[in-house]
Amino acid sequence: MVDKHTKEQRRKNMQAVKSKDSEIERRLRKALWDKGYRYRKNYTELPGKPDIVLTKYKTAIFCDSEFWHGYDWENKQHEIKSNREFWIKKIESNIKRDEIVNEELKRLNWTVLRFWGKEIKNNLDFCVKIIEDAVNKA
Repeated sequence: MVDKHTKEQRRKNMQAVKSKDSEIERRLRKALWDKGYRYRKNYTELPGKPDIVLTKYKTAIFCDSEFWHGYDWENKQHEIKSNREFWIKKIESNIKRDEIVNEELKRLNWTVLRFWGKEIKNNLDFCVKIIEDAVNKA
């Protein structure tokens, strides 16, 4: 199957993808702020620059989009139709990097929480509850 977009349109679409302050990040941050949690955004002092960091509780939170971080990768990789070699390599390297970052943060005694975008969109209260449970354990 050929890409439905022209190369120019695909380029514009890809340029519009945000690496920080995405909708899912903003949504989760607002919910945490409303609960009284104060945090750092895109914290460069930790491996992987977590999207949200609760420094007081040593909790690093990542808001992962399904495409870029390989949600259900075993099945979804077969849906990539154009430039397969590039995208499969790219997403698999993202998955591996996420695993390495998780291990590095755990070695530093940080709690690591990762949420898929659709979890945040569809179950925001549940995501906040998981964060609150982690904070209570800290």
